[in-house]
Amino acid sequence: MASPHHTSLPDGMPQLRVMPMPADANVHGDVFGGWIMSQVDIAGSLPAVRRANGRVATIAVNSFLFKHPVFVGDLLSFYANIVKVGNTSITVNVEVYAERNRLQTEVVKVTEATLTYVATGEDRKPRQLPSLAD
Repeated sequence: MASPHHTSLPDGMPQLRVMPMPADANVHGDVFGGWIMSQVDIAGSLPAVRRANGRVATIAVNSFLFKHPVFVGDLLSFYANIVKVGNTSITVNVEVYAERNRLQTEVVKVTEATLTYVATGEDRKPRQLPSLAD
């Protein structure tokens, strides 16, 4: 049976690496889901901003799954990949892995989410995405 624990992180560079602090957790050391959600939103926006070549706004959290708890002191790596591009919108899949137990590093996939961003102009209204042919 496959273990939920991996021995290594996925290939490629994470969009974000963060270590939650005691202020981000409850008295038991469990990190708040809302804190994780805000970090996922930041990580997901980075490839969306790059693809939109400018400002984006989060318009939907399509799915959000907390697979394992996150603890103070975990080193979190956020991997974000564009999965769909529309006329004005970009859908991004984000996977979060925690590295625990520094010496024998244990890697656990803790969260997966899909968010949709819309490219916006200076007026904060939706705008067409630039074509990739440029």
